[in-house]
Amino acid sequence: MPAPAPGDRKFLGLLPLPERRIVTDALRAETVGGVLLLIAAVAALVWANSPLADSYESVRDFHLGPAALGLDLSLQHWAADGLLAIFFFVAGIELKRELVAGELRDPKAAALPVIAALCGMAAPALVYALTNAVGGGSMAGWAVPTATDIAFALAVLAVIGTSLPSALRAFLLTLAVVDDLFAILIIAIFFTGDLNYAALAGAFAGLVVFWVLLRTGVRGWYVYVPLALVVWGLMYNSGIHATIAGVAMGLMLRCTRREGEEHSPGEHVEYLIRPLSAGLAVPLFALLSAGVAVTGKSIGDVFTQPVTLGIVLGLVAGKTLGIFGGTWLAARFTRARLNSDLAWPDVFAVASLAGIGFTVALLIGELSFEGDTQLTNEVKAAVLIGSLIAAVCATVLLKLRVRRYEALLADEERDEDEDGIPDVYEEDNPEYHLRMAAIHERKAAEHREKARRAGAPRDDADRPA
Repeated sequence: MPAPAPGDRKFLGLLPLPERRIVTDALRAETVGGVLLLIAAVAALVWANSPLADSYESVRDFHLGPAALGLDLSLQHWAADGLLAIFFFVAGIELKRELVAGELRDPKAAALPVIAALCGMAAPALVYALTNAVGGGSMAGWAVPTATDIAFALAVLAVIGTSLPSALRAFLLTLAVVDDLFAILIIAIFFTGDLNYAALAGAFAGLVVFWVLLRTGVRGWYVYVPLALVVWGLMYNSGIHATIAGVAMGLMLRCTRREGEEHSPGEHVEYLIRPLSAGLAVPLFALLSAGVAVTGKSIGDVFTQPVTLGIVLGLVAGKTLGIFGGTWLAARFTRARLNSDLAWPDVFAVASLAGIGFTVALLIGELSFEGDTQLTNEVKAAVLIGSLIAAVCATVLLKLRVRRYEALLADEERDEDEDGIPDVYEEDNPEYHLRMAAIHERKAAEHREKARRAGAPRDDADRPA
């Protein structure tokens, strides 16, 4: 193999050990949350298409909350604006960690996943726009197919029993983090109503107080939780989508470790809040948002109406081609070398997996066609069908290489000297080779002793008469 040219970098290479452990922990929690999300979505569909469909609508549209504070909202509204604020709070922490300690801290290393994510959002929007320009549909839903749902994607991996090598999993996670960032910007810029400047000023003041408390080392959930609720309420009444408050507070947390710290404050809070987000907030949102009536006619309409067809094509074709094409072009022009253990079809398979859009896609769909219940339900059906098709395509592509992935993952996790550090991270360490030589000598001695005992003559007392 020719020597790499100066400036070449390896793409999808082995992660640094600390980063690998963080990614593994994050993806484990996301996988559990994804399975719960999948269960909630199926439950919503069954409920909405059962004889109890009227009760589903009654629960979803039930209002509660203080009207004097502008918070007399339906349960579905509370889920979209309240519970998803927790989801976006965790997304803000993830983004901050990636920016200061993860893949995005190095501009050169960050260029490839950022370009891939941008192309993975631009291509679905373009596919949607072209479909609706030709079919005479509405351009209002252009942002719906741009969002990837990492939890749902990982749930698919868990269901089909495919474990990706850590580099591919980290790439998928980084794509999702950048995707979330641009989804947040889309929501903040394009779905902001008439601004209430007094409420906005109050929310900004609350965020400043939040930042000052963090920087002065004040601790205690009883301080931050009430303050976060006040900031959220003011942000909601300001006309900016309330989930932006969660993102802003997540970005304020420190995600770098100081001397003597085992975990940074951001990592500690994320560890505490992620189960609430993945295990409660997002599944409840799915339960209250994914329930749409599914009939043969409604499924047929998804593929004949320009709005819904644009969403399906955007998720299935736009996402895959956008991420794969953006990755290939970025690698080509940044002189990044693909890891020799992987191939470009692996990148294509992960790109197809990113076509699963659920949580944020449903949220943007509701915001895009607010007030039009029938079209909103059709958009939800399109998101579900598009995500299902993307999941099936990804399953087929990943299964073609599943043995290769299993071999790579087993090699990554091999720890023959049982010191808690995978051997692949120690192979350049002379002490490691001394330990392995001693281990092999001990095993050989044990094997010789077993062979000697097996071949040794038995005592006379044991011989048959």
